[in-house]
Amino acid sequence: MDVPAVPLSLAPDDHPDTPFLNAMAIAERQHGVISGHQARCAGLSHSDLRGLKRNGTLGHPHTGVYSVRSLVDRSDTDGFLRTSVMAAQLALGPRSFAGAQTAAHLWGMQGLPRWDGHTVHMVVPGPGTKRHRHRITLHTWEIGTGEITALDGSLRLTTPGRSLRDTFLEVDRETAVCLMDSALNQALVRAEDLDVLALANRHRKGCVRTYPWWFLADGRAESPLETRVRLVCTDAGFAPTDLQHRFVDDAGRLIAVADLWWEDLRLIGEADGLGPHSRPEALARDRTRQNALQLHYPGVRIVRFTWQDLARPAYITSVLARAAGRGC
Repeated sequence: MDVPAVPLSLAPDDHPDTPFLNAMAIAERQHGVISGHQARCAGLSHSDLRGLKRNGTLGHPHTGVYSVRSLVDRSDTDGFLRTSVMAAQLALGPRSFAGAQTAAHLWGMQGLPRWDGHTVHMVVPGPGTKRHRHRITLHTWEIGTGEITALDGSLRLTTPGRSLRDTFLEVDRETAVCLMDSALNQALVRAEDLDVLALANRHRKGCVRTYPWWFLADGRAESPLETRVRLVCTDAGFAPTDLQHRFVDDAGRLIAVADLWWEDLRLIGEADGLGPHSRPEALARDRTRQNALQLHYPGVRIVRFTWQDLARPAYITSVLARAAGRGC
């Protein structure tokens, strides 16, 4: 069942281009896609649609759904995800909405693998099990109306909390905690919501395995790399004393903010990901900051961890063990 067309009038009704302009206007509001029903209500005939497909103006991502190629940029991952969700929504009908990993991506939660550019997770409430359609992983969970909302005025999706609940059951611990940390850091959920979300997942497949993860979240973490390094350290018995620890000079001016801080070890841990930290100007700032730290806090040491180090967690723990005087 398609979403009704939005009546628009961009040109005189007797102008030959009016149906196409009206259809384009609808597609622009829907991330570059339009249903066949909407196109026909805009004035395009079946023959018009076939001709627009033949000349490459329109794509055909799903049965009964068309994409306007000039409005779709596949190189824009976030934009193309919205296009793909909107197309799936039109194909599945008004009871459908994005959920699980796809909803988490739409909310901007960090920690999941990059979207593959093809398949989206959609929900159509009702009995049954997870099914797969072309480029759609379809879930049939029963979801309350209070757990469904809208984004960009047209995309339907689960709320951040419900998106976390559903994604939790399909990922590993590290990814789940990264998603929680990111959601907390962006104020998509509150710390006091986590207990409620954990309890709401009772009796679902995987709830026993994932229940302890809810208590590992810390919204002060500013990147998935920080979260993953923290988990490695905590698992090894070296839980950081503080995150985003502030260091100031004698006049109270901020010198630096440490990603991880071990008070007893007088040790700063920095999670250095690719991107801003690797630029020359950022490296110069880091060097200036480190010099200031050594001047005002001469007993403090700094260790740095990267994404590559996560592939060898024993290295991370050995660094901390040596800092604590427990190994060589």
